[in-house]
Amino acid sequence: MTRTDRYTAAGMALGVAVDALVGDPRKGHPVAVFGTRAAALEERIYADSRTRGVLFTALCVGAVTGIGVVAERLTRHRPVARTAVTAAATWAVLGGTTLGREGAHMAASLESGDLPAARVRLPHLCGRDPSRLDAPELARATVESIAENTSDAVVAPLFWGAVAGVPGLLGYRAVNTLDAMVGHRSARHERFGWASARLDDAANLVPARLTGLLAAALAPVAGGSPRRALAALRRDGHRHPSPNSGRCEAAFAGALGVRLGGVNDYGGRLEERPELGDGPRPAVPDIRRAVRLARAVSFAAAALAVAARMTMRCRNREKNTSPDIR
Repeated sequence: MTRTDRYTAAGMALGVAVDALVGDPRKGHPVAVFGTRAAALEERIYADSRTRGVLFTALCVGAVTGIGVVAERLTRHRPVARTAVTAAATWAVLGGTTLGREGAHMAASLESGDLPAARVRLPHLCGRDPSRLDAPELARATVESIAENTSDAVVAPLFWGAVAGVPGLLGYRAVNTLDAMVGHRSARHERFGWASARLDDAANLVPARLTGLLAAALAPVAGGSPRRALAALRRDGHRHPSPNSGRCEAAFAGALGVRLGGVNDYGGRLEERPELGDGPRPAVPDIRRAVRLARAVSFAAAALAVAARMTMRCRNREKNTSPDIR
């Protein structure tokens, strides 16, 4: 292990702590700034072709990852700066605290019987049309979103931070943001968004399965059974249209003892999702249980990521070319 790895690990731990304390900023979030720039680039180079989509994805992800590479090079021999840069990057890409807060807000609205407020809140969590959803369907949408986004917003960025430091943190968030912007199937993005969607699938392949395993192991936090959660993960995780989301949702369904899946309305575009888990449909109290489980998974993932970085062996290039930080 190099001392550089130690400072990267310390920065990741600090970034997790900052996110836990303050969450996302209300204005000027770095991810939102990236999204604005990416949208402007899309308008300039868009064409209904996979080739243009590949170019768009490469430019966006390459630019952000390049910034991470430069940041690491500039702080290679500056431990305080390396810790600070890694902490800032980690905080910028994590969304676990905000995810938990949105889940808690949704639970509070439904517990008070305020369906209009809950419907207004749902777009903060997912892209479904909330206008005709009742309390059970709003609860299902919330639980499913919490399960999926625990991987996307917490486990996956921490995984790539452990693997590749600041470039991994920033690069993953760029990939995931592009998938949210253009990776969905629509007339405009069917071809153009293909590269972003496939790259996001690849980037989440390991993190989604890690999320599922952590959710199963930590099921008692939500009053569930690890054995039942693992059984649901094994039996149902592959049934989802997404190669990754189903692993997270199935594990959460088993851990909570509920049954997820059904017909989802995305602004008039209906999608029928397979059932995951074998319990009753989620009820309003299950939202707070899902939030507790998501937080436990998030902190476990953070501990694993920091530990992995702390124990990482020297990369050959750094070992051969970089003196130890004194």
